[in-house]
Amino acid sequence: MRFDVILTTDRGMMSNYHGKEFLGFGTTGPVFVELPFGLSEKFHTFLFAPKIKTDKYGRPVQAPYGMRKIEAKLLDAGINAAIIDPDYAPRYLKSAKVLMLSHHDYFGVNPPSSTWGVILGKETLNAYLFRRFMERIEGDLWDAKRTNGLKVMVGGPSAWQWLYYPDLVERWGIDTIFDGEGEKLIVDIVKDAVEGKTPPKYVYVGVRDAPSVDEISTIKGASINGLIEVGRGCPRGCAFCSVTLRPLRWYPLSKIEEELKVNAKAGVVDGILHAEEVPLYGSNGVELNPTALIELHKLAKRYYRKVGWSHTTFVSVLVGEKKYGKLMTKLAEIIEDEHQDWWGAEIGLETGSVRLARQIMPAKAAPYKIEQWHEVVEEAMKVMHELRLIPAITLIVGLPGETPDDVIETIELIERLRPYRSLIVPLFYVPMSHVKAEKSGWLDKLNLYPEHIDLLKTVAKHSIYWSKDIVNKFYFQGIHYAPVRFLINYFISYVEKRLDKAEEEIERYKEMLRNRAKEKRLEVLRYV
Repeated sequence: MRFDVILTTDRGMMSNYHGKEFLGFGTTGPVFVELPFGLSEKFHTFLFAPKIKTDKYGRPVQAPYGMRKIEAKLLDAGINAAIIDPDYAPRYLKSAKVLMLSHHDYFGVNPPSSTWGVILGKETLNAYLFRRFMERIEGDLWDAKRTNGLKVMVGGPSAWQWLYYPDLVERWGIDTIFDGEGEKLIVDIVKDAVEGKTPPKYVYVGVRDAPSVDEISTIKGASINGLIEVGRGCPRGCAFCSVTLRPLRWYPLSKIEEELKVNAKAGVVDGILHAEEVPLYGSNGVELNPTALIELHKLAKRYYRKVGWSHTTFVSVLVGEKKYGKLMTKLAEIIEDEHQDWWGAEIGLETGSVRLARQIMPAKAAPYKIEQWHEVVEEAMKVMHELRLIPAITLIVGLPGETPDDVIETIELIERLRPYRSLIVPLFYVPMSHVKAEKSGWLDKLNLYPEHIDLLKTVAKHSIYWSKDIVNKFYFQGIHYAPVRFLINYFISYVEKRLDKAEEEIERYKEMLRNRAKEKRLEVLRYV
């Protein structure tokens, strides 16, 4: 069998993570488990990105949702396209006209990859796996470009990263960098490339070219862990987030059901509802739509045994419970049944500093005032703990203009969250200037204080404490998960021991930061 267009990516993306979507976060960490005979890489890859099943042609039984969307759009346009597992990709290059690559983080420069890479000074697993994949197909790729005129296109959420790596664009013969939602523009570009025409070097999709709901195709094959979109865009307007540039659109239930059916037919029994803020489903802004939300979850539970959320916010959980007649409790009663006793979601704390929150995310607490941020967070955590909604909380470290007092305020808030089941993931603020810089140099340029180190320690203690509870009582239940549960516990214990051993090194680093701060103050005084 041959395909004019093949879509693929590396193993870190083409995996279902043992059926546990959030376990995929492990690919953003470095390969640092110290095992002999080169087993560290194999251990880490098996633990966080195991191979996925394929048919005899190398088409994966599940594939990343974003790639499924583009594949569906091409197929609807009559283009002979297919998603191919990375292990099978080389065999198709000699006959394909277009190779399309996608990734969440090609070079490990997005958070949280950059955070762990910088702290531990090692290449992250996702960047390593992508680099190794490209090196493996490099010869076949260039042979295909010379003999068959193969065009190579890169896209996905981290397409922008290629702009900072012109050497790799040249080395791997990248013809087109496609940055943004693809449904409205990608078909004509791919058709031209299949016909041998030269595609544009760079495509940026602005608001005017964002597809309407009707222009977004229904997936043709199963998505990784049953993840399906219920909408796109976000009304919160946070300064650090590109998603706010996209218009807010919600899929009707009929369109959502089409994709639920695709996954169910493929044997996918559990799934994730994806939106930047799932509880806002069916809304026109930040006011919840209880009827639409309840109908959405009833629909999802007709097809999936277990249902989770990709993202939510503290305020939507709190508002839903306090102002909409215990709406979160009603959703929990729909979700939690004989098949499921908890669900999860990613949620952004970003900072505990009210001053900074007012500057960068004033609508994060709406309809409450941002001055009530601590109250909103803590009250929402209580609700989630009681309802067994387990959040993976992101926190930005080193925001521009952040002061020691801001960091202390964040530490104090996190310490108050200790009683509530959750994982907290610290993310270094990612300035674009760091992308091609030496990692150590970038870390030195960050405005870090000794208090930041205390913050990271507080976060680590919180997450280690609760990760044991989550892994053993919730995330990996059942005898069939015993091997993975054992390995994850081993990994947690390893990290805990490494942190204990690094105590002296951590104190030395804090002292270095104090000395650097003194030097900066002296320079200012001399200048004045």
